[in-house]
Amino acid sequence: MPSAQAVYFTGERELDVRTEGVSEPGPSEVLVRTVVSAISPGTELLVYRGEAPTELEADATIDALSGTLDFPLRYGYAAAGTVIEVGRNVTEDLLGESVFAFQPHASHFLASPDDLLRIPDGYAPEKAVFLPNVETAVNLVLDGMPRVGEQAVVFGQGVVGLLTTGLLAECPLSDLVTLDCYPTRRALSREMGADRCFDATDDPVERVQSHLSRPDAPDGADVSYELSGDPSALDDAVAVTGYDGRVLVGSWYGDKRADLNLGGAYHRSRIDISSTQVSTLDPELRGRWDMDRRLSVAWRRLADLDVDCLVTHRFPVEAAADGYRLLDEHPDDAVAVLLTYQ
Repeated sequence: MPSAQAVYFTGERELDVRTEGVSEPGPSEVLVRTVVSAISPGTELLVYRGEAPTELEADATIDALSGTLDFPLRYGYAAAGTVIEVGRNVTEDLLGESVFAFQPHASHFLASPDDLLRIPDGYAPEKAVFLPNVETAVNLVLDGMPRVGEQAVVFGQGVVGLLTTGLLAECPLSDLVTLDCYPTRRALSREMGADRCFDATDDPVERVQSHLSRPDAPDGADVSYELSGDPSALDDAVAVTGYDGRVLVGSWYGDKRADLNLGGAYHRSRIDISSTQVSTLDPELRGRWDMDRRLSVAWRRLADLDVDCLVTHRFPVEAAADGYRLLDEHPDDAVAVLLTYQ
Protein backbone atom coordinates (compact mmCIF):
# COMPACT_ATOMS: atom_id res chain seq x y z
CA MET A 1 0.00 0.00 0.00
CA PRO A 2 1.23 3.57 -0.65
CA SER A 3 2.09 5.97 2.13
CA ALA A 4 0.21 9.25 2.45
CA GLN A 5 1.44 12.78 3.00
CA ALA A 6 -1.03 14.62 5.21
CA VAL A 7 -1.12 18.25 6.35
CA TYR A 8 -1.51 18.86 10.09
CA PHE A 9 -2.14 22.19 11.82
CA THR A 10 -0.08 21.79 15.00
CA GLY A 11 -0.22 25.26 16.58
CA GLU A 12 -0.55 28.95 15.82
CA ARG A 13 1.12 29.43 12.41
CA GLU A 14 2.66 25.97 12.73
CA LEU A 15 2.13 23.24 10.21
CA ASP A 16 3.54 19.75 9.59
CA VAL A 17 3.38 17.50 6.56
CA ARG A 18 3.48 13.96 7.93
CA THR A 19 4.06 10.67 6.14
CA GLU A 20 1.55 8.08 7.25
CA GLY A 21 0.57 4.57 6.28
CA VAL A 22 -2.58 4.04 4.27
CA SER A 23 -4.91 1.19 5.14
CA GLU A 24 -6.60 -0.94 2.51
CA PRO A 25 -10.15 0.20 1.86
CA GLY A 26 -12.80 -1.47 3.96
CA PRO A 27 -15.59 -3.43 2.30
CA SER A 28 -17.62 -0.28 1.63
CA GLU A 29 -14.75 2.17 1.09
CA VAL A 30 -12.55 3.40 -1.73
CA LEU A 31 -9.00 4.71 -1.77
CA VAL A 32 -8.44 8.01 -3.58
CA ARG A 33 -5.13 9.41 -4.75
CA THR A 34 -5.33 13.19 -4.61
CA VAL A 35 -4.27 15.21 -7.65
CA VAL A 36 -4.84 18.71 -6.27
CA SER A 37 -6.45 20.41 -3.30
CA ALA A 38 -7.32 24.06 -2.73
CA ILE A 39 -6.55 26.10 0.38
CA SER A 40 -9.50 28.12 1.65
CA PRO A 41 -7.84 31.52 2.21
CA GLY A 42 -10.59 32.59 4.61
CA THR A 43 -11.56 29.74 6.91
CA GLU A 44 -8.24 27.92 6.78
CA LEU A 45 -6.24 31.05 7.58
CA LEU A 46 -8.30 31.53 10.75
CA VAL A 47 -7.37 27.98 11.76
CA TYR A 48 -3.74 28.51 10.74
CA ARG A 49 -3.49 31.73 12.74
CA GLY A 50 -5.15 30.23 15.80
CA GLU A 51 -8.08 32.65 15.49
CA ALA A 52 -10.81 30.00 15.27
CA PRO A 53 -12.80 29.02 18.36
CA THR A 54 -11.16 25.74 19.33
CA GLU A 55 -14.24 24.29 21.02
CA LEU A 56 -16.22 24.55 17.78
CA GLU A 57 -16.78 21.45 15.66
CA ALA A 58 -14.86 21.79 12.42
CA ASP A 59 -17.94 21.04 10.31
CA ALA A 60 -20.85 18.99 11.55
CA THR A 61 -22.09 18.44 7.98
CA ILE A 62 -18.87 16.77 6.70
CA ASP A 63 -17.85 13.37 8.07
CA ALA A 64 -14.15 14.00 7.44
CA LEU A 65 -14.28 17.15 9.59
CA SER A 66 -16.16 15.82 12.59
CA GLY A 67 -13.53 16.83 15.18
CA THR A 68 -13.03 20.20 16.86
CA LEU A 69 -10.76 23.04 15.76
CA ASP A 70 -8.33 22.44 18.61
CA PHE A 71 -4.68 21.75 17.68
CA PRO A 72 -3.43 19.44 16.33
CA LEU A 73 -5.92 18.86 13.55
CA ARG A 74 -6.25 18.10 9.88
CA TYR A 75 -8.32 20.51 7.87
CA GLY A 76 -9.32 21.42 4.33
CA TYR A 77 -12.38 20.61 2.25
CA ALA A 78 -11.53 20.78 -1.44
CA ALA A 79 -9.72 17.74 -2.84
CA ALA A 80 -9.86 16.26 -6.34
CA GLY A 81 -8.29 12.97 -7.30
CA THR A 82 -8.64 9.50 -8.77
CA VAL A 83 -10.10 6.33 -7.24
CA ILE A 84 -7.28 3.76 -7.24
CA GLU A 85 -8.77 0.93 -5.17
CA VAL A 86 -12.23 -0.17 -4.10
CA GLY A 87 -13.54 -2.39 -1.31
CA ARG A 88 -15.22 -5.68 -2.10
CA ASN A 89 -18.73 -4.25 -1.71
CA VAL A 90 -18.08 -1.28 -4.00
CA THR A 91 -18.82 -1.47 -7.70
CA GLU A 92 -15.63 -1.59 -9.73
CA ASP A 93 -16.84 1.02 -12.20
CA LEU A 94 -15.54 3.60 -9.72
CA LEU A 95 -11.96 2.52 -10.39
CA GLY A 96 -10.12 5.22 -12.30
CA GLU A 97 -12.92 7.76 -11.83
CA SER A 98 -12.07 11.41 -11.21
CA VAL A 99 -13.78 12.47 -8.00
CA PHE A 100 -14.16 15.45 -5.71
CA ALA A 101 -14.31 15.17 -1.91
CA PHE A 102 -14.73 17.47 1.06
CA GLN A 103 -11.52 16.11 2.58
CA PRO A 104 -8.51 17.54 4.47
CA HIS A 105 -5.28 18.02 2.53
CA ALA A 106 -3.60 14.64 1.98
CA SER A 107 -2.10 12.71 -0.91
CA HIS A 108 -4.36 9.69 -0.27
CA PHE A 109 -7.56 9.18 1.67
CA LEU A 110 -10.22 6.56 2.33
CA ALA A 111 -13.83 7.50 1.81
CA SER A 112 -17.30 6.10 1.39
CA PRO A 113 -18.53 6.36 -2.21
CA ASP A 114 -21.49 8.33 -0.83
CA ASP A 115 -19.05 11.06 0.25
CA LEU A 116 -17.55 11.43 -3.23
CA LEU A 117 -18.79 13.46 -6.18
CA ARG A 118 -17.89 12.30 -9.66
CA ILE A 119 -16.25 15.15 -11.53
CA PRO A 120 -18.24 15.78 -14.71
CA ASP A 121 -16.59 15.40 -18.09
CA GLY A 122 -14.81 18.55 -19.18
CA TYR A 123 -13.84 19.66 -15.67
CA ALA A 124 -10.14 19.50 -14.87
CA PRO A 125 -9.28 18.66 -11.23
CA GLU A 126 -7.88 22.19 -10.81
CA LYS A 127 -11.29 23.57 -11.73
CA ALA A 128 -13.25 21.07 -9.65
CA VAL A 129 -11.54 22.11 -6.40
CA PHE A 130 -13.34 25.46 -6.63
CA LEU A 131 -16.69 23.73 -6.20
CA PRO A 132 -17.04 24.53 -2.45
CA ASN A 133 -16.30 28.20 -3.08
CA VAL A 134 -18.78 28.38 -5.95
CA GLU A 135 -21.40 26.61 -3.83
CA THR A 136 -20.83 29.23 -1.15
CA ALA A 137 -21.23 31.99 -3.73
CA VAL A 138 -24.47 30.41 -4.95
CA ASN A 139 -25.74 30.36 -1.38
CA LEU A 140 -24.80 34.00 -0.91
CA VAL A 141 -26.72 35.04 -4.00
CA LEU A 142 -29.74 32.94 -3.00
CA ASP A 143 -29.76 34.56 0.44
CA GLY A 144 -29.24 38.08 -0.90
CA MET A 145 -32.11 37.81 -3.40
CA PRO A 146 -30.79 40.47 -5.84
CA ARG A 147 -33.61 41.97 -7.87
CA VAL A 148 -33.75 43.60 -11.28
CA GLY A 149 -32.29 47.09 -11.18
CA GLU A 150 -30.90 46.90 -7.65
CA GLN A 151 -27.59 48.30 -6.47
CA ALA A 152 -25.26 45.70 -4.93
CA VAL A 153 -22.00 46.21 -3.05
CA VAL A 154 -19.49 43.48 -2.16
CA PHE A 155 -16.81 44.08 0.47
CA GLY A 156 -13.86 41.75 -0.02
CA GLN A 157 -12.58 40.25 -3.25
CA GLY A 158 -10.88 37.11 -2.07
CA VAL A 159 -11.82 33.84 -3.75
CA VAL A 160 -15.40 33.75 -2.42
CA GLY A 161 -15.86 37.48 -2.97
CA LEU A 162 -14.68 37.23 -6.57
CA LEU A 163 -16.91 34.26 -7.32
CA THR A 164 -19.88 36.02 -5.74
CA THR A 165 -19.11 39.03 -7.92
CA GLY A 166 -19.03 36.74 -10.96
CA LEU A 167 -22.49 35.38 -10.15
CA LEU A 168 -23.94 38.80 -9.32
CA ALA A 169 -22.59 40.11 -12.63
CA GLU A 170 -25.03 37.74 -14.36
CA CYS A 171 -27.97 39.43 -12.59
CA PRO A 172 -29.65 42.47 -14.20
CA LEU A 173 -28.46 44.88 -11.51
CA SER A 174 -28.15 48.59 -12.11
CA ASP A 175 -24.80 48.73 -10.27
CA LEU A 176 -22.33 46.16 -8.97
CA VAL A 177 -19.68 47.82 -6.82
CA THR A 178 -16.88 45.95 -5.06
CA LEU A 179 -14.11 46.87 -2.65
CA ASP A 180 -10.75 45.35 -1.74
CA CYS A 181 -7.45 46.47 -0.26
CA TYR A 182 -5.22 44.94 -2.93
CA PRO A 183 -4.71 46.02 -6.57
CA THR A 184 -4.44 42.45 -7.91
CA ARG A 185 -7.83 41.55 -6.49
CA ARG A 186 -9.40 44.79 -7.68
CA ALA A 187 -8.24 44.02 -11.22
CA LEU A 188 -9.66 40.49 -10.99
CA SER A 189 -12.92 41.91 -9.68
CA ARG A 190 -13.36 43.97 -12.82
CA GLU A 191 -12.60 40.86 -14.89
CA MET A 192 -15.33 39.01 -13.00
CA GLY A 193 -17.86 41.68 -13.94
CA ALA A 194 -17.82 44.44 -11.31
CA ASP A 195 -18.85 47.85 -12.65
CA ARG A 196 -16.48 49.57 -10.24
CA CYS A 197 -13.99 48.28 -7.69
CA PHE A 198 -12.77 50.75 -5.07
CA ASP A 199 -9.77 50.64 -2.77
CA ALA A 200 -11.15 49.57 0.62
CA THR A 201 -8.49 51.64 2.40
CA ASP A 202 -9.42 54.93 0.70
CA ASP A 203 -12.62 56.42 2.22
CA PRO A 204 -14.69 53.41 1.09
CA VAL A 205 -18.00 54.63 2.51
CA GLU A 206 -17.76 58.08 0.91
CA ARG A 207 -16.68 56.67 -2.44
CA VAL A 208 -19.44 54.08 -2.61
CA GLN A 209 -22.10 56.52 -1.45
CA SER A 210 -20.97 59.05 -4.03
CA HIS A 211 -21.03 56.45 -6.79
CA LEU A 212 -24.51 55.21 -5.85
CA SER A 213 -25.98 58.69 -5.53
CA ARG A 214 -28.20 59.00 -8.59
CA PRO A 215 -31.57 60.62 -9.29
CA ASP A 216 -33.23 57.45 -10.57
CA ALA A 217 -32.61 55.29 -7.47
CA PRO A 218 -32.88 55.56 -3.68
CA ASP A 219 -29.74 56.53 -1.80
CA GLY A 220 -27.50 53.67 -0.75
CA ALA A 221 -27.15 50.05 -1.72
CA ASP A 222 -30.13 47.72 -1.84
CA VAL A 223 -27.98 44.76 -0.84
CA SER A 224 -24.44 44.66 0.57
CA TYR A 225 -22.24 41.64 1.19
CA GLU A 226 -19.47 41.61 3.78
CA LEU A 227 -17.00 38.95 2.60
CA SER A 228 -13.66 40.48 3.55
CA GLY A 229 -13.10 38.65 6.83
CA ASP A 230 -12.41 42.02 8.47
CA PRO A 231 -14.97 42.87 11.20
CA SER A 232 -14.46 46.61 10.64
CA ALA A 233 -15.78 46.21 7.09
CA LEU A 234 -19.18 45.23 8.47
CA ASP A 235 -19.63 48.73 9.85
CA ASP A 236 -18.82 50.12 6.39
CA ALA A 237 -21.27 47.70 4.77
CA VAL A 238 -24.04 48.95 7.05
CA ALA A 239 -23.08 52.56 6.32
CA VAL A 240 -23.37 52.20 2.52
CA THR A 241 -26.71 50.36 2.68
CA GLY A 242 -29.83 52.43 2.15
CA TYR A 243 -33.21 52.49 3.85
CA ASP A 244 -34.78 49.01 4.09
CA GLY A 245 -31.65 47.51 2.56
CA ARG A 246 -30.07 44.15 3.28
CA VAL A 247 -26.60 43.35 4.65
CA LEU A 248 -25.40 39.76 4.24
CA VAL A 249 -22.51 38.68 6.47
CA GLY A 250 -20.67 35.85 4.74
CA SER A 251 -17.39 36.36 6.58
CA TRP A 252 -16.41 34.11 9.44
CA TYR A 253 -14.60 36.27 12.00
CA GLY A 254 -13.63 33.44 14.35
CA ASP A 255 -12.66 34.96 17.70
CA LYS A 256 -12.57 38.53 16.32
CA ARG A 257 -15.35 40.91 17.38
CA ALA A 258 -17.19 43.42 15.21
CA ASP A 259 -17.61 46.98 16.55
CA LEU A 260 -20.75 48.44 14.95
CA ASN A 261 -22.19 51.94 15.00
CA LEU A 262 -25.90 51.22 15.40
CA GLY A 263 -26.77 54.57 16.96
CA GLY A 264 -26.71 56.70 13.82
CA ALA A 265 -28.56 56.33 10.52
CA TYR A 266 -28.93 52.59 11.05
CA HIS A 267 -31.38 53.14 13.90
CA ARG A 268 -33.99 54.65 11.59
CA SER A 269 -33.13 52.83 8.39
CA ARG A 270 -34.74 49.42 8.95
CA ILE A 271 -31.63 47.70 7.58
CA ASP A 272 -31.59 43.92 7.90
CA ILE A 273 -28.29 42.31 8.90
CA SER A 274 -28.27 38.55 8.25
CA SER A 275 -25.73 35.78 8.45
CA THR A 276 -25.27 33.61 5.38
CA GLN A 277 -23.32 30.37 5.49
CA VAL A 278 -23.10 27.40 3.17
CA SER A 279 -23.76 24.71 5.81
CA THR A 280 -27.50 25.41 5.70
CA LEU A 281 -30.19 26.66 3.36
CA ASP A 282 -32.49 29.58 4.09
CA PRO A 283 -35.60 28.06 5.72
CA GLU A 284 -37.77 30.04 3.30
CA LEU A 285 -36.17 28.19 0.35
CA ARG A 286 -36.46 24.66 1.68
CA GLY A 287 -39.79 23.97 0.03
CA ARG A 288 -38.12 23.79 -3.38
CA TRP A 289 -34.40 23.77 -2.59
CA ASP A 290 -32.17 21.17 -0.96
CA MET A 291 -28.40 20.61 -0.83
CA ASP A 292 -28.42 18.45 -3.96
CA ARG A 293 -30.14 21.12 -6.02
CA ARG A 294 -27.77 23.81 -4.80
CA LEU A 295 -24.76 21.60 -5.55
CA SER A 296 -26.06 20.90 -9.05
CA VAL A 297 -26.40 24.65 -9.64
CA ALA A 298 -22.86 25.16 -8.34
CA TRP A 299 -21.44 22.64 -10.84
CA ARG A 300 -23.22 24.44 -13.69
CA ARG A 301 -22.09 27.87 -12.59
CA LEU A 302 -18.53 26.59 -12.14
CA ALA A 303 -18.53 25.59 -15.82
CA ASP A 304 -19.09 29.22 -16.83
CA LEU A 305 -16.84 30.98 -14.34
CA ASP A 306 -13.19 31.66 -15.19
CA VAL A 307 -11.53 30.25 -12.09
CA ASP A 308 -8.16 29.69 -13.79
CA CYS A 309 -7.43 33.40 -13.53
CA LEU A 310 -7.83 33.22 -9.75
CA VAL A 311 -4.97 30.73 -9.27
CA THR A 312 -1.85 32.70 -8.41
CA HIS A 313 0.31 29.97 -6.83
CA ARG A 314 0.78 26.21 -6.74
CA PHE A 315 2.87 24.37 -4.14
CA PRO A 316 3.72 20.68 -3.83
CA VAL A 317 2.17 19.34 -0.66
CA GLU A 318 5.62 19.00 0.90
CA ALA A 319 5.85 22.81 0.78
CA ALA A 320 2.34 23.43 2.12
CA ALA A 321 3.74 25.61 4.91
CA ASP A 322 5.05 28.03 2.26
CA GLY A 323 1.57 28.32 0.76
CA TYR A 324 -0.05 29.19 4.07
CA ARG A 325 2.75 31.60 4.94
CA LEU A 326 2.29 33.36 1.59
CA LEU A 327 -1.44 33.79 2.13
CA ASP A 328 -0.88 34.97 5.68
CA GLU A 329 1.96 37.41 5.07
CA HIS A 330 1.44 38.53 1.46
CA PRO A 331 -2.26 38.69 0.67
CA ASP A 332 -1.41 41.37 -1.88
CA ASP A 333 0.32 38.67 -3.99
CA ALA A 334 -1.81 35.58 -3.44
CA VAL A 335 -5.43 34.88 -4.31
CA ALA A 336 -6.12 31.17 -4.85
CA VAL A 337 -3.36 28.78 -3.74
CA LEU A 338 -3.41 25.11 -4.73
CA LEU A 339 -1.50 22.13 -3.31
CA THR A 340 -0.35 19.54 -5.83
CA TYR A 341 0.47 15.87 -5.34
CA GLN A 342 2.68 13.49 -7.30
